[in-house]
Amino acid sequence: MVLALALFLVTYAALLVFSNYRAWIALASAALFVVLGILPFSKVFGAVDWNVIMMIAGTMGTVHYFIQSKMPALMADHIIDRMPNIKWIIIALSLFAGIISAFVDNVATVLMVAPVALVVSRKLNISPVPAIIAIAISSNLQGAATLVGDTTSILLGKQAGMNFADFFWYEGRPGLFFIVQAGAILSGLILMVIFRKYKHKISLHEKTAVHDHFPTVMLMGTIVLLILASFVPEERKPGITNGLICVGVMLVGLLREMVRSGRPLQAVKSILREVDHLTLLLLAGLFVIIAGISEAGVVDEIGRTFASVSGGNVFVAYTLIVWASVLLSAFIDNIPYVATMLPVTAVIASHLGVNPTVLYFGLLVGATLGGNLTPIGASANITGIGILRKNGCEVKNRDFMRISIPFTLTAVTTGYLLVWLSWGLGL
Repeated sequence: MVLALALFLVTYAALLVFSNYRAWIALASAALFVVLGILPFSKVFGAVDWNVIMMIAGTMGTVHYFIQSKMPALMADHIIDRMPNIKWIIIALSLFAGIISAFVDNVATVLMVAPVALVVSRKLNISPVPAIIAIAISSNLQGAATLVGDTTSILLGKQAGMNFADFFWYEGRPGLFFIVQAGAILSGLILMVIFRKYKHKISLHEKTAVHDHFPTVMLMGTIVLLILASFVPEERKPGITNGLICVGVMLVGLLREMVRSGRPLQAVKSILREVDHLTLLLLAGLFVIIAGISEAGVVDEIGRTFASVSGGNVFVAYTLIVWASVLLSAFIDNIPYVATMLPVTAVIASHLGVNPTVLYFGLLVGATLGGNLTPIGASANITGIGILRKNGCEVKNRDFMRISIPFTLTAVTTGYLLVWLSWGLGL
């Protein structure tokens, strides 16, 4: 156990310090867990959740075709055309980014919507910094709303056995989707206060032309198929059903592109470039590492210690999980954090003798929403700042946090209260 814990801590420190090499660090650490005999080689393949890997890969490919079709840009054009001034355009674009992000990767959403904010800012000769910050943090907020909204949501689905429909209605109560929407509405009110002085008017002379609607059908088809699959009893479908759906839809798009372009090899190369292999390798390594520390008893020991610190009180444990996650996610990537903490949270719930749902949901609220506090807390934020830097705009921490802190604290507090009221009372 001591060796496993030491290796895990060194790995986590390396992931924080050498963020550009996270995938290779995770894979090297996973190999050490096997070589040192902490995790038997026979358990390595089973430790990797292939359903999660396939879901992420397939969704990335489908989103690539969706962005390429320019449909998101057209949707943004319609929003701008209906807004009276820049304040409402920023609010609308941030809410639009949130809605898209509930079904599309957060980084991809920022890449889609941020250019619209840049165009608007150039037309009005104002700084694009506030608008793109609002888009980035709104995108990150909605990642916890659905099963495919973010990697952390997919990890929760795997841990708790949740399907797509469960994020909307779970065990007879409103799921994370509605809790996140409540946070989004109240956070939107915060943005209205922050941008109250942005009263410039703008008008669009022409809208983006979309000539290919098939990628939109693909994305909607993925969502519909995931919903339909959620009604099939678990014992009657393969464990990789969701992954097969996501990859299957992507392959339909790939085959269509191969035929349309007449350049099949180029089409394959293009889609392979769009799949984030490093994220997939990072997750594969993390799955093996977590299996290793579980095998050594580290996860159970951490859970027992946490339950002891909370004094056996579920509300105290829930509060610690939420706000510790907010603090930690403000500075570290939430994917390895959530991947590590989900099994720990299950052990904590076991020692407290309660249904783990309230702790699972609290973890996701704190870790996913909490990443918005700082510029480095979420990939969407880093992407937004990168776009601004490429366009000659440097973002100071105080400028970012002037918007992100009130936005994040409002969203997290809303989620914290609603999750407890829905799932914690009576425990």
